[in-house]
Amino acid sequence: MNRTRLMTTMAVFVAIGVIGSQLLWFPAGVAKAYPVQHAVNVMAAVTLGPGPAVVIAFMIGLLRNMLGLGTLLAFPGGMIGAFLAGTLYKKTGQKGMAALGEAVGTGILGALASAPIANLLMGSSAGALFFLPSFLVSSVSGACIGWLVVAKMNQRHLSLEN
Repeated sequence: MNRTRLMTTMAVFVAIGVIGSQLLWFPAGVAKAYPVQHAVNVMAAVTLGPGPAVVIAFMIGLLRNMLGLGTLLAFPGGMIGAFLAGTLYKKTGQKGMAALGEAVGTGILGALASAPIANLLMGSSAGALFFLPSFLVSSVSGACIGWLVVAKMNQRHLSLEN
């Protein structure tokens, strides 16, 4: 994929993540679940790889924070999930492993990484397991959506490689 096409595709994923997060969300425990971010992570990981997926997750988090639509907790969860999704897909070639990587990366590792960030930067004294249920609900639902989308892309022979 040439550089212009890669950058354009990444920009489209960022736009989908930022806009979609405001269109599709639901309450999940102490937080709101934004499954579009997780679906975008899976789609980007499968179509572009782990590096671009992490950049996309960072940009979505950054834009959402700049627009007042997100919290600082979007960074560790989104970026760890995107990296693990892309890495597992790259190693196995299985779209389901990308979805699993997103769910584990964001839902578990991202939740654990969020506790010190919330403590240091947001003044929250929440423990490490406090964020786990909300992050898991959000990441698992979004990873399933992303998995369904990339499976449909494969069935319809849609590819970004052309």
